Amino acid sequence: MSDEPLEIAPEITVDRRVRFGKPVVKGTRVPITTVLGQLAAGASYDEISREYGITEHQIRAVIGYAATVISQETIRAR
Repeated sequence: MSDEPLEIAPEITVDRRVRFGKPVVKGTRVPITTVLGQLAAGASYDEISREYGITEHQIRAVIGYAATVISQETIRAR
């Protein structure tokens, strides 16, 4: 198995040595769940960029990845 990070979506990588293999913003240790949580809490792109050292482009990539993952979910009403 390669020790190189795997890019699973634009700007999103996984690496078993980083954050226990959870998806992070490419080139950082910032979990995508952190970015999504900050957005849900009302943080602006500028605030997130300053706090975590990521770009607006990367924040949008996180949102795009989350939308893709959610669109693949199957939920059935009872």
